[in-house]
Amino acid sequence: MLLDGAWTMSPSVSIRPEPFGALAYHFGTRRLTFLKSREMVSVVTGLAACATVREALAKAGVPQTQWSVFLQALEALADGGMIERRADLAAA
Repeated sequence: MLLDGAWTMSPSVSIRPEPFGALAYHFGTRRLTFLKSREMVSVVTGLAACATVREALAKAGVPQTQWSVFLQALEALADGGMIERRADLAAA
């Protein structure tokens, strides 16, 4: 996953806030995923409003030293169809 890529949460995904972070449910695949921190929830839900993943991480207040961990988690979410490339900026 590139820091300068444009991503968004899949329209088939619903987020339910929890004390530990959130549960993300994909209605198409029926997959349930745990978002294990509030920062990750902020990043995932903020992707659509940000031009890049880098911007979403910064806006969510994730320290740059933790970006690699968040990028790995975002890659797993992309592999599971929870997030997807944004069509409006995919060519950029």
